[in-house]
Amino acid sequence: PSLFPWLGCSHRSSSICLRWEEEKKEDGVKWTQLEHRGPYFAPVYEPLPDDVRFYYDGKPLKLSLATEEIATFYAKMLDHEYTTKEIFQNNFFNDWRKEMTSDEQKIIKDLDKCDFREIHKYFVDKSEARKALSKEEKQKLKEEADKIQEEYGYCILDGHREKIGNFKTEPPGLFRGRGDHPKMGMLKKRIMPEDVVINCSKDSKIPEPPEGHKWKEVRFDNTVTWLASWTENIQNTLKYIMLNPSSKLKGEKDWQKYEVARRLKDVVHKIRAQYRIDWKSKEMKKRQRAVALYFIDKLALRAGNEKEEGETADTVGCCSLRVEHIRLHPQLDGQEHVVEFDFLGKDSIRYYNKVSVEKMVFKNLQLFMKNKDPSDDLFDRLNTSILNRHLQSLMDGLSAKVFRTYNASITLQEQLKALTNSEDNVAGKLLSYNRANRAVAILCNHQRSTPKTFEKSMQNLQAKVRQTKLRVPRPDLTSDLFLKKKKLLKRLEEQLAKLNVQATDKEENKQIALGTSKLNYLDPRISIAWCKKFGVPIEKIYNKTQREKFAWAIDMADEDFEF
Repeated sequence: PSLFPWLGCSHRSSSICLRWEEEKKEDGVKWTQLEHRGPYFAPVYEPLPDDVRFYYDGKPLKLSLATEEIATFYAKMLDHEYTTKEIFQNNFFNDWRKEMTSDEQKIIKDLDKCDFREIHKYFVDKSEARKALSKEEKQKLKEEADKIQEEYGYCILDGHREKIGNFKTEPPGLFRGRGDHPKMGMLKKRIMPEDVVINCSKDSKIPEPPEGHKWKEVRFDNTVTWLASWTENIQNTLKYIMLNPSSKLKGEKDWQKYEVARRLKDVVHKIRAQYRIDWKSKEMKKRQRAVALYFIDKLALRAGNEKEEGETADTVGCCSLRVEHIRLHPQLDGQEHVVEFDFLGKDSIRYYNKVSVEKMVFKNLQLFMKNKDPSDDLFDRLNTSILNRHLQSLMDGLSAKVFRTYNASITLQEQLKALTNSEDNVAGKLLSYNRANRAVAILCNHQRSTPKTFEKSMQNLQAKVRQTKLRVPRPDLTSDLFLKKKKLLKRLEEQLAKLNVQATDKEENKQIALGTSKLNYLDPRISIAWCKKFGVPIEKIYNKTQREKFAWAIDMADEDFEF
C-alpha cells in the first residue's frame, strides 16, 4: 500500500515518487541496505606562526602543541561574553592545566597572568582576510567543500542515494552550553576514529578508517537510523551521524510525530475533564499526577527525566520540581491563586513565570507543600515513569512532549487566525506570523540572550529608515513635478512601512528564539496552509534546508488544512 497516498507524481520525478510509494517494512526494521563513507574528521591542528606569541606574566612563553591548541580556543573567544564569566574561566583553566606538560604546569598557575591578545588578533585578521578573498578564491574554497560533501555527505539507503545530515565530527573546542551551564568552558576533546561506532549493512563496503587508525566497533543494526555514533566527553552523551532531515525516513518520522499530536485533539477534552476530577481524589498519588498533568498541559512544562548520578547541572522538569521552586500567592498583581515558578529547566535555561491557576490546583499545592523542607520533592508520589505510563493509558503514543507539540501547534493556528489581516502587505503578514510564533516560543520558554550584533544591526536599520524619509518628496514642489514624484512617493512609503515593520519585529524578538518551536513543535502544514491562503511565499517562512525537511508537508497541505 502507498505510504503517502496523497503525494501525487505530477510534479515529481518518478524515482522520488517510487521512494514514497515503497512497501512499509516489518515492525522495527528501518532499512535493508546501508552504505556510507563514515564521518569526516576535523582537520589536524595547525601550529601558530612564530611571530604570534602567548605571554605569561608579561613574558613570551613557547607552548607545547597540545597546550597551544587549547589556548587558541580561549583566544578566539576573547571578545565573547563567555570569557568574562567566572565559571567559564575556572572550568577552562582547570581543563587546560590537565593537558599541559609538567614544566608548563609549574609556570602557568594564574589565568589573570595569561595574555592571549596576540593570538586573538591573529584569528581576527585571518577571519577578515577570508572575507576579503576574491570571487575566484572563494569559488575554489566552495569547490573543495563541495568535494568533501560529495564524498562524505551521502549514503546509499535501500538503493536510494540519501543526503546525510551532519557528516562531520564536531571539532575540539570549549563547551559553551546554554543559560548558566555549570560545565561551560570545559574542554571538548577531539573525536578520534577509535571513539566511533560505525553502523552499516553486512553486505556493504565497510567504511575505511583514516590511515593508522581503527574504528571502536562496526555494527549491522537495521533497527536504528544512525550511521555512526560516539560519546562526547563533557556530558557523557551519545552523539550520532544521522540522515538529513529531508530524507524519506526522517520525513515519515516527522509526519507521524505531528499526526500523534493531532490525535490528541480528539481526546484532550476528556483528559482535561478527568484530571479536574482527580484533583479531588482520595489518593494523594492521583492528585499529584493530576496537578502535574495540568502544568504540562497549561504551561508546556517538560516532564523532567531523572538525571544520571554525578550530573552537576541542577535542572528539573515538572515531576522533579522541589518545594523551593514555587511560591504561592493567594493574591498578586490583581490576580488570585498565583503560582510563582523559578527553576532551571533544560540546558540550564531559567524558567520564571507567575501564573494564576484554578483554585483547586492552588489548594492542592498548599497541601503538597505542607510540613516539607524547601529541598523536598513537590510531587513526592510521582516520577516520569509513573506519569508516562498514565499518559500511555490515556492515548497510544501520548507523552509530555506530545502535549507540548499539540499545544504549540494549536496556539500557532489560533494566533494566526486572530492576528492575520488579509489587507496587510507581505511584510505586515510576516510580522503577524512572527508574533504568532513568538506566543508559542514564550509558551515553550525558548529564550536566548540578546545577540551580540543586535545593537549594530538595529542602528543600521534605523539609519535606513532615516535615509528613506529624507528621500520622500516635499509637498511644496510645483504640481507637475509633484505628480511625477507621486510614483516615487508611493514606492518610498511602502519601503518605509516595510522597514518600520522589520524594526518592530527585530525589537520584539531580541530575547526569544523562534527557530526551536518552528522546526520542532509546530506542524509545518499550519504555516504552509497560511502561506497559501494569504499569498505569502513559503520561502519567507522556511529557508531552502527547511523546505527540504518539510517537503512532505508542502506537498500535503492546501490552504484549508486544519491541525
